Amino acid sequence: MKLKKWNIIENLNSPEIRKEYLTQVLNDGDLDEIKRALFYVSKAEGIEVVAKKAKLNRESFYKMFKEGSKPRFESIYKILQALNIKLAVES
Repeated sequence: MKLKKWNIIENLNSPEIRKEYLTQVLNDGDLDEIKRALFYVSKAEGIEVVAKKAKLNRESFYKMFKEGSKPRFESIYKILQALNIKLAVES
């Protein structure tokens, strides 16, 4: 029996699951993992759709998520808005 390789993007198949996934990643606070998670969620939604809503061209969008990249907060915020994700402050 051959096992199928697990694909996170296939499992981010509802807004509730995507929200919970991002919440957990944000709680961990690892910036590289947060960037990866935003990419996975964007891919699950559809890169072209998210990039268009964020008013970013597709090439720039992919560059933001390359390993070692340091995307601007403004760009990340646009993606969050395109994904209909709101940031909140808690103390």
